[in-house]
Amino acid sequence: MFGLRYLRNAVTLTLNEETCNGCSMCVSVCPHGVFRIENRKAIIVDRDACMECGACARNCPTEAVTVTAGTGCAMAILVGALRGTEPTCGCSESSDCC
Repeated sequence: MFGLRYLRNAVTLTLNEETCNGCSMCVSVCPHGVFRIENRKAIIVDRDACMECGACARNCPTEAVTVTAGTGCAMAILVGALRGTEPTCGCSESSDCC
């Protein structure tokens, strides 16, 4: 939406398209245009624009959207780079995001 970009593939956002009922709440509440409705289901069109605010997950009536709300991995990686330390988001043990 505003052309903001975070680190590639560093977002915890997931969408279960099978569970999605196409209500478009995620489209309505996402401030960065991450979602779109196609064929009566939500799809992620710009995952790297997600700022992990959690609005989509909190407003999804079928819990098809999940995201770890907060500052997210992108912030942890940036702070680690500035401090010269490893990322401290805590997700590196369970995924490849950091």
